[in-house]
Amino acid sequence: MKLKKIHEIKGQVEVLTGLHIGGSKDNIEIGGMDNPIIKDPLNGAPYIPGSSLKGKMRSQLEIVFFSEHLKADGGPVGNPKTLVCKIFGMPISRETEEERAVVGPTRIIVRDAVLAPEWQERYKRGELPSEEKYENSIHRLKGVAQNPRPLERVPAGVEFSLSITLKEMEGDILQDHLDLIGKGLQLIEMDGLGGSISRGSGQVEFKQLTCNGEPFEHRKLQVWGES
Repeated sequence: MKLKKIHEIKGQVEVLTGLHIGGSKDNIEIGGMDNPIIKDPLNGAPYIPGSSLKGKMRSQLEIVFFSEHLKADGGPVGNPKTLVCKIFGMPISRETEEERAVVGPTRIIVRDAVLAPEWQERYKRGELPSEEKYENSIHRLKGVAQNPRPLERVPAGVEFSLSITLKEMEGDILQDHLDLIGKGLQLIEMDGLGGSISRGSGQVEFKQLTCNGEPFEHRKLQVWGES
């Protein structure tokens, strides 16, 4: 299977409501945050893991467009003839030599989204503190909040740099691949990233998207699940 071209999708990810993608809790001190966000171990800056972006894109696409191929155990689609497997790869636990030959190499690479340049500078100047959101459960009979728990979040307004690489192999229909990736990004906007989405966290927007330097339109769905 011959590689024809490598395409680059770039842009910004803007946080619209506080974003929580959980990090390590191995070294929590007394009185420290017990639900920290993931951070660069060298400088402590927040980032969005490429695995979080890629995984959310794939899961949303499978639910909306490939539901007939979903497994009863909730695992990812493992049909090598589907476009989602061709772009995102076969599940490792199910991949065989025969399936690998049908699918070929994974087409998409999603990089970690680091702070956009402006926000990197603000972080270095100490102008980007994380926020703490306290969540509670409600006692159904008394109607009062109880068991407060702190959640660390990236504040609304922060922007990250998005970078996606798409391999075009011989025989691929490029526009179909680009359209599915665009729909995956839109579905993330319609749902969210990270944890506590149903409680207000994780709404994001993809902005200033380009593909090979040209404008890339990703909002092609009119309603949820419509192709």
